[in-house]
Amino acid sequence: MAMNHIRSLTSVKVAKEAVQYVGQRTFSAGAGKAKKGSKGAASDAPKASTLSKEVKSTTVVGANILKDGADPKILPDSEYPDWLWHLLHKRPALSELRRKNIETLPYEDLKRFVKLDNRARIKENNSVKAKN
Repeated sequence: MAMNHIRSLTSVKVAKEAVQYVGQRTFSAGAGKAKKGSKGAASDAPKASTLSKEVKSTTVVGANILKDGADPKILPDSEYPDWLWHLLHKRPALSELRRKNIETLPYEDLKRFVKLDNRARIKENNSVKAKN
């Protein structure tokens, strides 16, 4: 039993030393050389955009997530699904829904009211339990 324990400690020590050599951070060869007359502050300044205004207005710049892909083109509004434009609408808050008559609420607002009211009651109950 003791011999197994010693062997495991020895292997841990060897593995730790191996990790130190393998996991040692190094820097690239060109990083240490500084350009003459460069203080470093000039390279930190934001660079002017090299894209033309025409390209910016016809493509979604930066939306590409693939290595070999291209940025998607902006399509006319008619090419997008109708539900997309409803995402921009503000949905009523719980206080606003409480002020309205529940019998006259549309189904979507009634569903939202029940969800928000349940959430508020759960938070209230949890805060009461936490104080006790």
